[in-house]
Amino acid sequence: MSEFKYRAVNSSGKVVSGVLLADNLPELESRLQKQQLELISGTQTNKANDRFRRKKVSRRELINFCFHLEQLIGAGVPVLDTLRDLKYSLDPGYFQQIVASLADNIEEGKNFSVALQDHPIIFPASFTSIIKAGEYSGELPAVLKDLVDSLKWQDELISQTKKALTYPSFVGIMVCAVVFFLMIYLVPQMLTFITSMGQEIPLHTKALIIVSNIFVVYWYLILLLPILCIVAIKSGRAHSEKFVELTDRLLLKTWILGPILEKIQLARFANHFALLYNAGVSVLESLEISQHIITNRIIKNALESARQQIADGSSVSEAFEFTHLFPRLVVRMLRVGENTGNLGDSILNVSYFYKRDVDDSIDKMQALIEPAMTTILGLILGWVMLSVLGPIYDLMSKIKT
Repeated sequence: MSEFKYRAVNSSGKVVSGVLLADNLPELESRLQKQQLELISGTQTNKANDRFRRKKVSRRELINFCFHLEQLIGAGVPVLDTLRDLKYSLDPGYFQQIVASLADNIEEGKNFSVALQDHPIIFPASFTSIIKAGEYSGELPAVLKDLVDSLKWQDELISQTKKALTYPSFVGIMVCAVVFFLMIYLVPQMLTFITSMGQEIPLHTKALIIVSNIFVVYWYLILLLPILCIVAIKSGRAHSEKFVELTDRLLLKTWILGPILEKIQLARFANHFALLYNAGVSVLESLEISQHIITNRIIKNALESARQQIADGSSVSEAFEFTHLFPRLVVRMLRVGENTGNLGDSILNVSYFYKRDVDDSIDKMQALIEPAMTTILGLILGWVMLSVLGPIYDLMSKIKT
């Protein structure tokens, strides 16, 4: 579906213009006629420009979208009427056009889930599969309620993650700024006086002189180094599958951050897996769809291996235990669910387990980062002060004696 700029005339003869989503010009004309508008001209927007201003729909908009659908459909309002009511309640913009196109597609005879598939960037495969399962089972309101809860949790998780990274990022920038100020401006001035005293310079002061000289001479390379590393990593990941696996494996082994990132990935996987399975999607299909939300290649390969084992006849708990990704408690919960015939409830418990684990891990990381940053800055300042003031203190002692 493309974006078209159009000029049209209304019933009173006034020329209006705007932007509308459609597959082609005939569909654009048909949609304008439903709004009592006659098409004068329509042109597809420049795709090259669209790359730089790609439209996005926020998670909050998706939450409100699912919430309104759940409330109205649960009250017995047809999907088509619900979408029309929602269209007029939204502010003019891109998402309103999306909702309008969904209503038009349903009016033309498409199912709701099929209409959603026309917008894969906004409604991913996991979203449309859950809606499709809800349509076939007749439990669409319940499925939408689960989607609302899932999207709310994801929104809270992203907010917590940003909050957890904002403070250390700010402190890290401040530490780097202080180090640059010390090494480029303050330390060279004080070291000039120290070297002119003519006495033996301690080893830690010599090390400080070397570091300060590197900062003074190569300050621009030090500033460019993080950017060059990011560009090199992105280029390597774009051209080498082995490099992708190497960086993803190293990322998972990063101190403090790695385990939290792994838990976040598994939490999202367990949440989507639970939603799909409890909506009526088969285990294999639920696993296949849920894998697409995993961005770490190591975790994705392990889950694909588990899916292959299940396809070959292994149980879910056995396949998950073989991956070594899930703790024994999670495997035990799944095994109990399989033995009692309540696998759906067990998957929900796994999802809840990871939600709590991620929340606790982020809280612990936030509590640990502040003293860690303070300690690092204190050590740097202590080294500088000892290296600079130590020789001066030694000289003052000799003068007194």
